[in-house]
Amino acid sequence: MMTVLRDISVNFPNRILFGDGCLNQIVPNIEPLGLKKVLIISIAPLLPNLQGLIDQLESNGVKIYIDAKIEQEPSFHDLNRLINHYQPMEIDGVIGVGGGSVLDIAKLAAVQLKSDLNLEELVGKDLIPGRTIKLICVPTTAGTGSEVSPNAILIDPIDHQKKGIISPFLVPDLVCVDPLLMHSVPPEITAATGLDALTHCLEAYTNKFAHPFIDVYALEGIKLIASHIVQAVENGNDAYARAQVAMGSLFGGFCLGPVNTAAVHALAYPLGTSFHMAHGLSNALLLPHVMAFNMAVAPGRYVNVAAALGCEKLSDEMEMAHAGVEKIKQIIQACSLPARLRDLNIPKSSLPQLAEDAMKITRLLVNNPREITIQDAISIYQDAY
Repeated sequence: MMTVLRDISVNFPNRILFGDGCLNQIVPNIEPLGLKKVLIISIAPLLPNLQGLIDQLESNGVKIYIDAKIEQEPSFHDLNRLINHYQPMEIDGVIGVGGGSVLDIAKLAAVQLKSDLNLEELVGKDLIPGRTIKLICVPTTAGTGSEVSPNAILIDPIDHQKKGIISPFLVPDLVCVDPLLMHSVPPEITAATGLDALTHCLEAYTNKFAHPFIDVYALEGIKLIASHIVQAVENGNDAYARAQVAMGSLFGGFCLGPVNTAAVHALAYPLGTSFHMAHGLSNALLLPHVMAFNMAVAPGRYVNVAAALGCEKLSDEMEMAHAGVEKIKQIIQACSLPARLRDLNIPKSSLPQLAEDAMKITRLLVNNPREITIQDAISIYQDAY
């Protein structure tokens, strides 16, 4: 871990609404913006939930366009298709309502609808020159934290790798976290997205570049999600559990810009691109094994993680850290998620190629507290198999 406190830049949204029913507060909050043409990006099953929002906007004289075509992890093609279609409409506001894929597309649409730059020119960090379209994000899963992060992830169809675009201009003007929108999320998606959010917090806290400003959110996010995710999975209408997991996910999103994730995410990405595995599930499969690999170099951090997960205090540091790994495995099992790559018919022969692809995600691997070689990556995949 770093011994010198480094400088960080934290970009929060201008305003965050949080609470059951706060979707109804979006229009009063954006009225002063004077928007005339708004593009709502969502998915078809959510559109009935948005009719009230649409009616409110239209009654205020706002012209509404709706795009509900993002059905899987998005690619450059998906965004370019949307931009080509809606650019002539002179959109001045974008509202993204959905999971991380929808929100990432909405964030980039708010930039690209009035930009002359090609999307490929923006891949990397701080390459977006600005944004003039107003951006509102409404998450409907407690998982990615995209609603408050400066990150957007798209699949590059040329090499089929996930590419990150990172910029403060991707942080929304308004965020609305309404846990009521999450009650209908199926148990398996609730579990996978919740483990994704937990991974954001855990990887931020154990990160080589961890920072006290972000540690506060990371540890509290771990506590909130670990304490309530199983109940949210077992009873999707438990309003308190849903709200606690949603809050933990929000805190995980705060971690993504200043600190970001590490090896769990780097090793998870190839499972998504090669086998179309849901991102949260791939994280859950790898999380305990990367924790076990890392904790020897940062035992104190993993002791605190174990405590945040709810483990009883043990006098031996490494035993306590190991207890945290076992607790993660228990949560995964209680959420009825698969625990092994073989359970998802991943061929063992693919592990070396997965490792090779993971080693290309250097922007995340550099954050890991312990250096990972390609042989280490293969070993972690084998442990998860």
